[in-house]
Amino acid sequence: MATRKSVAGRFLPVVAAGVGFLAGAVTARTAHHRITCSLGERLERLAQATEEARRTTALAHQHRLHWELLSKAMDPGNAALLEVLDTYSPPVPQETQRQFLYANAMYTSMVFNYRMGVLSREQFHGSVRGMFQNAVCRAYWRATAHHRETLDASSEEAELGKLVDGLLQQLEESDTDEWWVVGELPPETPPDAA
Repeated sequence: MATRKSVAGRFLPVVAAGVGFLAGAVTARTAHHRITCSLGERLERLAQATEEARRTTALAHQHRLHWELLSKAMDPGNAALLEVLDTYSPPVPQETQRQFLYANAMYTSMVFNYRMGVLSREQFHGSVRGMFQNAVCRAYWRATAHHRETLDASSEEAELGKLVDGLLQQLEESDTDEWWVVGELPPETPPDAA
């Protein structure tokens, strides 16, 4: 009996130390796993933020370049540049073409602000509704219908174009002078349904 107690007395501290070591190792491994997962999640969020910043920068650069090109063509001193952008059928006078380019710049700015998150879909819809109170803007939209036909039907730009087409039709069919109440915002099409 004394031998059993003696053996148990010698191994019990070793077993307790082993269990303690194992518990410490499991705790350390769990903590390491949490830290690793947390770092992984942070790195993923950082990668997403970096990609979003890159996209935003590219969109801003594209928008600025678009405006610079249109500005040159709209300048009355650059009639030769205006001819480069004459894709209207039937042809339109240069003054009308400059107006169309400005309408394009207005619309493109609204699309840019929507894509950047500055305008919600509802705000975009309202802004375009206001823009189309102008006869020149409506004429521009009709004259450039063939441009929009070349867009990828599933693209965001094509979706916005369809939204504007529907709004313009509702505005033209409306018999009220209260244009700000005309035009229902259609439901958003899910990306996978396009």
